[in-house]
Amino acid sequence: METEQVEEKEKINVYGARVHNLKNIDVEIPRDSLVVITGLSGSGKSSLAFDTIFAEGQRRYIETFSAYARSFLGGMERPDVDKITGLSPVISIEQKTTNRNPRSTVGTTTEIYDFLRLLYARAGEAYSYLTGEKMVKYTEDQILELILERYIGKKIYLLAPVVRSRKGHYKELFEQISKKGYLTVRVDGVIREILPGMRVDRYKIHNIEVLIDKMVVSNKHVDNLKKSLRVAMKQGDGLILIEDVETEEVRHFSRQLMCPSTGLSYSEPAPNTFSFNSPYGACSRCKGLGVINQIDMDKIVPKPQLSIYAGGITPLGKYKNYLFFWQIEAICEKYGVTIKTPIKDIPEEAMNDIMFGTDEQLQIKNESLGGASNYTMAFEGVAKYISMQQESEASASAQKWAEQFVKTGTCPDCDGQRLNKEALHYRLNGKNIAELANMDIQELYNWIQDVDKHISGRQAAIASEVKKEILSRLTFLLDVGLNYLSLNRSSVTLSGGESQRIRLATQIGSQLVNVLYILDEPSIGLHQRDNTRLIDSLKKLRDTGNSVVVVEHDKEIMLEADYVVDMGPYAGRRGGKVVFSGTPAEMLKANTLTSDYLNGRQEIEIPKKRRTGNGKKITLKGATGHNLKNVTASFPLNTFICVTGVSGSGKSSLINATLQPILSQHLYKSLADPLPYKTIEGIDNVDKVISVDQSPIGRTPRSNPATYTGVFSDIRNLFVNLPESKIRGYKPGRFSFNVKEGRCEVCGGNGYKVIGMNFLPDVFVPCEECHGKRYNRETLEVRFKGKSIADVLDMTINMAVEFFENVPVILNKIRVLQEVGLGYIKLGQPSTTLSGGESQRVKLATELARIDTGNTIYILDEPTTGLHFEDIRVLLGVLNKLVDRGNTVIVIEHNQDIIKSADYIIDMGPDGGAGGGTLIARGKPEDIIKVKGSFTAEYLAKEFD
Repeated sequence: METEQVEEKEKINVYGARVHNLKNIDVEIPRDSLVVITGLSGSGKSSLAFDTIFAEGQRRYIETFSAYARSFLGGMERPDVDKITGLSPVISIEQKTTNRNPRSTVGTTTEIYDFLRLLYARAGEAYSYLTGEKMVKYTEDQILELILERYIGKKIYLLAPVVRSRKGHYKELFEQISKKGYLTVRVDGVIREILPGMRVDRYKIHNIEVLIDKMVVSNKHVDNLKKSLRVAMKQGDGLILIEDVETEEVRHFSRQLMCPSTGLSYSEPAPNTFSFNSPYGACSRCKGLGVINQIDMDKIVPKPQLSIYAGGITPLGKYKNYLFFWQIEAICEKYGVTIKTPIKDIPEEAMNDIMFGTDEQLQIKNESLGGASNYTMAFEGVAKYISMQQESEASASAQKWAEQFVKTGTCPDCDGQRLNKEALHYRLNGKNIAELANMDIQELYNWIQDVDKHISGRQAAIASEVKKEILSRLTFLLDVGLNYLSLNRSSVTLSGGESQRIRLATQIGSQLVNVLYILDEPSIGLHQRDNTRLIDSLKKLRDTGNSVVVVEHDKEIMLEADYVVDMGPYAGRRGGKVVFSGTPAEMLKANTLTSDYLNGRQEIEIPKKRRTGNGKKITLKGATGHNLKNVTASFPLNTFICVTGVSGSGKSSLINATLQPILSQHLYKSLADPLPYKTIEGIDNVDKVISVDQSPIGRTPRSNPATYTGVFSDIRNLFVNLPESKIRGYKPGRFSFNVKEGRCEVCGGNGYKVIGMNFLPDVFVPCEECHGKRYNRETLEVRFKGKSIADVLDMTINMAVEFFENVPVILNKIRVLQEVGLGYIKLGQPSTTLSGGESQRVKLATELARIDTGNTIYILDEPTTGLHFEDIRVLLGVLNKLVDRGNTVIVIEHNQDIIKSADYIIDMGPDGGAGGGTLIARGKPEDIIKVKGSFTAEYLAKEFD
């Protein structure tokens, strides 16, 4: 019995798993090992790893909370499984949970920035942002010594500042000072006696100090000086001024950090002084985002040869007889032009007033007001009008309208560094915290390592512990191949693989033990060169005493694992079984589709002939965005182009952030601005650009492949035209589960009901009225070939292709889904249950079903995500079919099977981050493998051996 218990502890056993397409399977996973779950797309890998093992682990964790706490959290649904034993606490690191908050950065996610803030708060040196001098601070005893040293024998005024650079009349303040017994103040540098009712100009900026004492400094009266100094410190809140009566020279002394020349003082630094998410540290203009919305003059005045009267200012349109135009007429008259003068001939000062307003009172002249009117008013400007439409109170349509005239620009106050002036003037070894956050990880690691040599012994002692923490976290980021990122990089701009590897590095840094980690394809977006570092990181996590389960298709990771579970044999209904489980060595001898590709029995063959294209090309010149170094690249049309390079080498910057927005702006007047570039040639050779990414096709269970591809409308129209529907007078809305007419009203068209169990997890039960079919009885009575609309939505794509073989309008759309390898998914499958790879292929199929022009550019970013070797073979068939029809396909990819199948390769590099951004090779795969210094060439050459 004891032996059984020991064995049970060493393994995670899953009994009777039936989630999604799993066929009541039993799985045994060894603990404290690196385990890979692999198999075809849709074979049930994620269903086993995430929807069964992780879901049960999370549910058990929430069950440990008190009933009171659970009532706030909401319950977790129990996965459909008989029993799971040997389960540790579970942490899942998925691709999907990328943070969309613009305030989240690599630094905040990994907590490295938090340690940097602590380092600067404790060891940073403050400098004045007015003079650049080093700030000083003194104790009372030090101030006393300095006064005795500098002013001995001299007559001085001891002053306590109470107002610093502020407007106001300060009548009440003078009364309060007088009541405290003080008779004299210094106002704006002039000594004045306080008189009853005394006040100053309320509209001017003032500096006011109380005269605490006047004396000749001598060693005999040190006690008097000490008392006066203490009083002055109290009145001046830690800051005093000493004025030499003879020379009128003023010096500042402070208990706080202070500029010795100007008296500018900083409050005591704390970690939140350096946080762009705190009001104490953030730049007041951009609120810590580093960017602001600016009026785009090119969009407001696209044709300067037009006059304002003829509609030259796009937001205003052509002249209309109302106040806004009357005000503009008054401004034009002031500058000696008219509203009918071409905008290019209107003086710049006049256009500034029209755009940004003027405080000057304008006299309005208009016939409808009876000629010259005494009606005078200031003008707020076109820019103010547009920005008012952007505010949250404005309607959604007004906000959308205003968006087209606005562009995002770097904040001029902080120059994109997110922090206020004070925070940016604390330095360590000559660098402020924003400069460190903008370094790439490798450069930052080197800087932190060497910093002790350049700072004082006291600073080094303070920094030693914080430095250790920062270096250990940076090491983990370097280990997972993220040396090219910077701490300031926004989480929004990271790929799924990058954000997953950042969270992996954070977990390694947390040093937890006895945890089960479940990862979803951590190799996404990682070049073969960096794979070894990733595998070492996963092994490090395992060796710390954790179990690591990875859902993965990468050959190298599979072979390096301790144990492999292969799901299959096929996808969807024909999958959901464990076809193999054991060590990688045993797997190579097994007879499964995965093992066939691993041991070379099956492979994706290298094309015998490469296409040369139709002779036309698009040439992008001088791309300099992000890390691109003046890149010029040509894209031969009617070919299959693959853009390669290590992570961070500039592939996405070149294609997704430069080429694609240029094409979208040219073809569709898109609002997204491309990164900087000089010129583009050959753009008229294409008439359509389609970008297919991996974002979900819908965020609610009501969205599904049938609704996304548009085939559901055709299916509803088919049902509407059936004789039974015509007799009953049914319209297309009758067959929608989102409209009241035909859906089941008991469950609202969901097909299930949520039963609230108070302190227990909510239970999802099929609706007792429609039994999960979503429609009411009358709607389900209308049948086509014996099947109701609910039966059709429950069909897999493969079944639907047979069922609709004689309905071309429907068949054309669903056959494409079958061709991209999605025959196993159901027409009505909720989009929330589709993986990233499946979502991308649904989008691809939707585009393929549309009539292409033969001059279309398709842009795909890592389409092999989530794809098995066999799925990649199917995908290549689809992409080649597109090119054969005259189109151009541009794919950003690391997968060697895709790279070797391309007609033309553009290789970026040689490294990531600052070491990348150069085009190092271009041409056919056979040419690329001869290039020295290319990591892609090195690994691609192995495919040709």
